[in-house]
Amino acid sequence: MECIVHFEVVYPHESKELRGLIFLNEGDRPAERDFLDMFQSMGFKLRIEDREQLIFKPAEAGAAYSLIRIRRLDTGEKTYKEDQELKSLLTHLLPGESRPL
Repeated sequence: MECIVHFEVVYPHESKELRGLIFLNEGDRPAERDFLDMFQSMGFKLRIEDREQLIFKPAEAGAAYSLIRIRRLDTGEKTYKEDQELKSLLTHLLPGESRPL
């Protein structure tokens, strides 16, 4: 199974959105070592700074970037997230009872 990793590389004056690819067994989730190996193959030598937020910092001094933050993982599984703002807007705009015109 493929897992597309969407991440942000933070430089002093800009940020760049990039993607990486991790191959996993069906049903597995990427582990810390999977992320580090993926970044290493892309030329980023990193150490994990925040495991919960998936933030990585350069392992070597003098790197051109200050941190890398994983934004999203795409494993191809369908996910549903309810949009609370849209639901609230529709609740206020649509009448509570349906009646014939």
